[in-house]
Amino acid sequence: MLKKAYREDNIAYRILILIFILMISISYTTIKTNSNFLEVFSYKKELPIYSVGTDEKKIALSFDAAWGDEFTLGILDILDKYNVKSTFFLVGFWVDKYPEHVKEIYNRGHEVGNHSTNHPYMTKLSDEEIVKELNTTGDKIEKLINEKPILFRPPFGDYNDRVISLCRENNYYVIQWDVDSLDWKELGVQPVVDRVTRNVGKGSIVLFHNNAKYILEYLPIVIERLQEEGYEIVPISDLIYKEDFYMDNTGRQRSNK
Repeated sequence: MLKKAYREDNIAYRILILIFILMISISYTTIKTNSNFLEVFSYKKELPIYSVGTDEKKIALSFDAAWGDEFTLGILDILDKYNVKSTFFLVGFWVDKYPEHVKEIYNRGHEVGNHSTNHPYMTKLSDEEIVKELNTTGDKIEKLINEKPILFRPPFGDYNDRVISLCRENNYYVIQWDVDSLDWKELGVQPVVDRVTRNVGKGSIVLFHNNAKYILEYLPIVIERLQEEGYEIVPISDLIYKEDFYMDNTGRQRSNK
């Protein structure tokens, strides 16, 4: 009698397990076939644009300007010599100190991007403070060149989902880089040349600093090497997709078309 009861309980237990497995299978199929339902339970990290997926040999050179201005005009002369247009990310207090150079950058055909007002770690700010960092410098730049910037580079490369969402709400594309020249380490000319030319690829965004030591020496060499390899150097806004795109998990922007 006890054995019979045990067998019946065991059969019932197995049936329950089979029903449970079947329910999981049905639920999984439903989630896989219903994107809206899937989105409720999935999480996708917000990413800035590190590089761009393209079949064209196009890249962008960018210069962050926060402290110092000793080499800015020299950089512009080099870019003119090689017929290169680039993107400069400017901090608000740099804009205040060198307004004529902001105009000069723009008048020579380069793109002016926003690099915050006070160069803070953006993730440590409140929503209101983040928006103020964006708008204060954006307004300063617009007053000088009559054009509002559409690109933002977070200081220190510091971002999170909240920062990127707020930037998007304020009509900014958030830009990082996939090739860091490490020029701020002041290791000399050749290390910068090697690092950039060996790591660049189609759709790359290269990070330089406007007041880095040796920049007037290595910049012409880098540009010549890149042009010899067939790369077209364009401003970041000419490289990125403005709409109908998605970000892969490496921060590479890709077209949906």
